[in-house]
Amino acid sequence: MRRLWPLTVRGTGALILGLTCFVVAGETGVHELVYFGILLLAVLGASIASLYLARRSDVVTRSLVPDVATVGQEALVSVRVGVRTAVPTPPGTWLDTIPKGLSGKAEGVFPALGSGLRGSDRVVDLSYTVRGMKRGVHPIGPLMVRSTDPFGLARRSNVFGQKTQVTVAPATVDLPPLTDYAGAAGGTLHTTTNQLGQGADNLVARTYVPGDSMRRIHWRATAHRDSLMVRQEEQESTPEASVVIDRGVLRWSTEAMFAPGADPGFETAVVTCVSAVARLVHDGYAVEVLDTDGTVLAERIDGSDMAEVDILLAQFATITARRDDSLGRLTRMFAGVTTGPIVLIVGRFDPADVELIAPVAHHSSLPMLFAVAPVGDALDRAADIGWRVGVIDPDADLAVAWAGAVGRGMSHAFG
Repeated sequence: MRRLWPLTVRGTGALILGLTCFVVAGETGVHELVYFGILLLAVLGASIASLYLARRSDVVTRSLVPDVATVGQEALVSVRVGVRTAVPTPPGTWLDTIPKGLSGKAEGVFPALGSGLRGSDRVVDLSYTVRGMKRGVHPIGPLMVRSTDPFGLARRSNVFGQKTQVTVAPATVDLPPLTDYAGAAGGTLHTTTNQLGQGADNLVARTYVPGDSMRRIHWRATAHRDSLMVRQEEQESTPEASVVIDRGVLRWSTEAMFAPGADPGFETAVVTCVSAVARLVHDGYAVEVLDTDGTVLAERIDGSDMAEVDILLAQFATITARRDDSLGRLTRMFAGVTTGPIVLIVGRFDPADVELIAPVAHHSSLPMLFAVAPVGDALDRAADIGWRVGVIDPDADLAVAWAGAVGRGMSHAFG
């Protein structure tokens, strides 16, 4: 009812006063009160007409800087309102609708505008800042502009229904580099220097084995031998790493399967995943991001290509858990190959799971395992067979867990 009532407190008082004049005039016979009451009602009618009878069109567009918001970081929202109205409009207030995935104060003064009969559309630029609160895609809008007549008797709220979808990417944590472990981790950029002086004539092709990147296929040798061949030197000169996140919902809460940001543990796993990718790419590794069932979550990102990491962050804004549990398939993904670092991120991790992933540790120069909710001595057993393990907790410092896993083989990151 409050939204439908067109009068302000002052206008409501004027209406009551006008009606009272009619009643008192009838009781006392003072006809001047009738004229005064009619004048008040006429002013009220004119005030409402000035707001509701003017034809007005508005187009709202929004832009963000940066284009993709990040959890915990601020972004600038610029709102452009195109206005065409036949009569001058008084100043008012504006309020933009902010979803739960963002926080911010989106309100202010909407300026007065003159008549647009002789001119083109006027443009009003508004701006405010928002902070990412929850990963996902969230709609900003609609925009509401509330204005009053010059006498402050009537009010009107215009709601412009255009909404803008805002992508909120997961946060990234600056992890310690792996440069001190280059030899043990399969080599970083310094390994490439060992290949300097080898031209295209020195390429060595070998038979393709499951797990080799399709980008390393040597097509000339493949055509000559009528079987898939890959470039052996590229494997040596381009260090590779894999980041694997287990999305099986049995290891998380069921909420993690339906909406981003619903399960704090799964959110920690996502942050760990994108942070590990950013660290490895920065260190010069070519990184592939996989699910434990073999699904490629992001195409291979070449070493030092941080622009592709930004694209990955936007892709991971909507990633959720899935129904199947496929941790046991991890061994087949790395069978027959030896690679650089493998970062495995899981939720609940039982002692029985250790046997499922035991062979993988022998196919990596730096196998790293991070669990949100380890059970019993599961991580101790994994460390005994070669995994560098760590506990990641939503309230703890991920960088500490990462450094401890790389440096000591065991790190509990509780705050």
